[in-house]
Amino acid sequence: MSKEYHVVYEGAEVEIVEKKSRFIATVKPIDSEEEALEFLQNIKKKYWNATHHCYAYVVGRDNEVMRCSDDGEPSGTAGKPMLDVLLKQNIHNTVVIVTRYFGGTLLGTGGLVRAYSKATTEGLASSTVILKQRATQLNVEADYNGIGKIQYVLGQLDIPIVRIDYTDTVNLTALVLTDLLEQVKSEITEATGGKSILKEDDDVDFAMIGKEPVIFPLEKNREE
Repeated sequence: MSKEYHVVYEGAEVEIVEKKSRFIATVKPIDSEEEALEFLQNIKKKYWNATHHCYAYVVGRDNEVMRCSDDGEPSGTAGKPMLDVLLKQNIHNTVVIVTRYFGGTLLGTGGLVRAYSKATTEGLASSTVILKQRATQLNVEADYNGIGKIQYVLGQLDIPIVRIDYTDTVNLTALVLTDLLEQVKSEITEATGGKSILKEDDDVDFAMIGKEPVIFPLEKNREE
């Protein structure tokens, strides 16, 4: 079970040209195989006169579903190289479609592998890729004397705070990576002399987008 994994947050479309053949790579985040296949049909309609629509997609935190297609190109020259790029970059829940307009010059098997790999790589490079991580929402209640110490502990470990409320006490919620949870609880308890109240809430998946943490619906492993 993967505790962290990369996904495409925002897709992109790029075009490369190899010996007058146009290769248009379109990248999209997906949550299911059905979404990937629906997107493929949309691309086929958009580029209805193209020569090939090769694709690769992965679905699931541990890539439970992996598919690719050469769509008429010589076997192993398009879909598999595209899938290899996704796997090498550890990107999940993503579909890449490379649409080809044949330019009249044969590229050979090696040339096709390089072209489809390059188109996929550049499509991903133009997309926004984020790192999703599994964390526990830790609620902390403390007095005003202890809040600075708590923030110091969290800051030292780069743990994001998603909410902080100031009333007669201070209440905050932090996203603590699973492997750090016991350490963080221990350090907060020690720093505040046992005067803080700690309560574990739900587990979530989150990613840092810019400097802000964004929480996503929990995606479970399909075998859990």
